[in-house]
Amino acid sequence: MAPIGLLGETPCAGKTVLLRLDLNSPIDPSTHSILDDKRFREHIPTIQALRESRLVIITHQSRPGKKDFTTLEVHAEKLEQLAKRPVKYIDDIFGHYARESVRSLKAGDILMLENVRFNAEENLTMKPEEAARCHLVRGLAALGDLFVNDAFGTAHRSQPTMVGLPVAMKSVAGLLMEREVLTLSKVFSNAPRPVSVVLGGTKVDDSIAVAEHMLKDHIADQVIVIGVVANVFLLAMGYDIGRPSAQLIQQLKYEKEIGKAKEILREFRDRIIVPEWVAVREGGARTEYPVSAIPPDAPVLDLGMDSVLRLSDRVRESGTVVFNGPAGVFEDRDFATGTYELLKAAAKTPFSIIGGGHTAAVVEQLGIERDFSHISTGGGACIEFLTGKKLPAVEALERSKELFG
Repeated sequence: MAPIGLLGETPCAGKTVLLRLDLNSPIDPSTHSILDDKRFREHIPTIQALRESRLVIITHQSRPGKKDFTTLEVHAEKLEQLAKRPVKYIDDIFGHYARESVRSLKAGDILMLENVRFNAEENLTMKPEEAARCHLVRGLAALGDLFVNDAFGTAHRSQPTMVGLPVAMKSVAGLLMEREVLTLSKVFSNAPRPVSVVLGGTKVDDSIAVAEHMLKDHIADQVIVIGVVANVFLLAMGYDIGRPSAQLIQQLKYEKEIGKAKEILREFRDRIIVPEWVAVREGGARTEYPVSAIPPDAPVLDLGMDSVLRLSDRVRESGTVVFNGPAGVFEDRDFATGTYELLKAAAKTPFSIIGGGHTAAVVEQLGIERDFSHISTGGGACIEFLTGKKLPAVEALERSKELFG
């Protein structure tokens, strides 16, 4: 990776700093209150590091057409509560009101602009140079002296504020962005061996891309598949996983991934670990079967205990574990065992990374978040990083370093 500018190396006192955060959070539609403030909490160190600046926060909530696409008034209130500093919200992005509000800031003040996705340009995918010329970026760049990007959760999006601002003005990574990039990069080079990658949940296409990259480049010593990802590999191996589970794969439009799983198995069969026992719902209760005898009408909802024990041992024996996606329908206590036990095993390894999303939520439920080396704040960005792709926002920060030093 080319060098990027870092917040700790950049004088910020007295400057007007545009700070891009990812505060996109679940919202209660009836009360408009924030249901989970994890993303807010992760950004607090960067905000505190900029306490001597005039701070202008750029962030978003959801996207057009979604029920939770809304203004940022409650986000400003939540941030004020967590940062223990006043946060003023305005319903403008780069218009006259925004310009006047920024001009009136004093060192230590925090101003939150309106949901940046209220501007149509932010919802477009653009190349950095093109984005730097759009009205949104030109308007925002005129407001500040420095751009700090701390929005790792949005780093895989090639949107104007993420990739255009770094080309338009001097830009550096915030503390969260820096921590995410450096920690995830360690998986590719200095991670303690053996490296195990646990891939589950329903995002089969992303998981297969991660498996292929990490096996081909000898980053992972073994890939353990669970959840719907495991079901796709079981189909690729010729097993009948039952109608409900097969239909789910069709509904998710993952039939093509079965062929990709076959190719991975042909090349890396000895390094792909699949469950041998699964748990299904039968007659309203949890029942366990070997994968060779899954009932035709029962949905596969968890690992069987035999596989829970076997796979937990493999995880515990690892030097590094990258864990993304649950082993089953963990929301139902009867089918949470596989997810819970594998996560507890991963927590005991020397270097452990959680890929965000649902998995991070389960870790927090279990109260074992401090036992992990790193819990990513960006599910999609983390997965894209682990497939070996360059994240557009990180590339833009590299370009900014070239342009502005």
